[in-house]
Amino acid sequence: MNLLATVIGDVVASRLVADRAGLHDRLADVLGQVNRRWSPATPLRFTVGDEFQGAFATIEDALRATLRLRLGLLPAADLRHGLGWGEVSVLQEEPRVEDGPGWWAARDAIEAVHEAEQHPSTRWTRTAIRGDGVDSTVAALLPLRDRAVDALDERGIAILEGLLDDRTQREIARSLGITASAVSQRIRADGLDALVVSDRVLDRRPAD
Repeated sequence: MNLLATVIGDVVASRLVADRAGLHDRLADVLGQVNRRWSPATPLRFTVGDEFQGAFATIEDALRATLRLRLGLLPAADLRHGLGWGEVSVLQEEPRVEDGPGWWAARDAIEAVHEAEQHPSTRWTRTAIRGDGVDSTVAALLPLRDRAVDALDERGIAILEGLLDDRTQREIARSLGITASAVSQRIRADGLDALVVSDRVLDRRPAD
């Protein structure tokens, strides 16, 4: 058995999406991008319908990857994620079948997200984490990230993606057809700098 950070995700209100085939294609592309960037222990893959699963070597990688997944699909559609931490065993290689406490924890976590979405005060919840040994500080900070991302419009999302990809404000402004000053103003107004700092802490990199 291996200790892994497991991830179960699905699309929020997917039944309301008219172009489900287009949504599937877009999500498949985003999953592929994340797989190439993070090389997870178990690559992200569809399981049934719009649900997908994967497992990462560290909780930090799982947290960073799930933010990119969500941003990659917004604003057309949103994703929810349940993260788990625990032992994972491989029951079968082809097709790959995994089991263990890590996956049970991820399932508990995504069910907690579903429940939180039913309450007006926490309807913006998109991520939860469960598992023995999970730092409570991490669990406590996830709602702050979810709420901050929920408040972003299409331009805010694009700017945040650019910052997370280490692009300069001038480069981001040029790609969006706006001024660097407008980008700077949105970073301050939307608190994007805090999200970037948080991501870099997970990556153990210093902020600029």
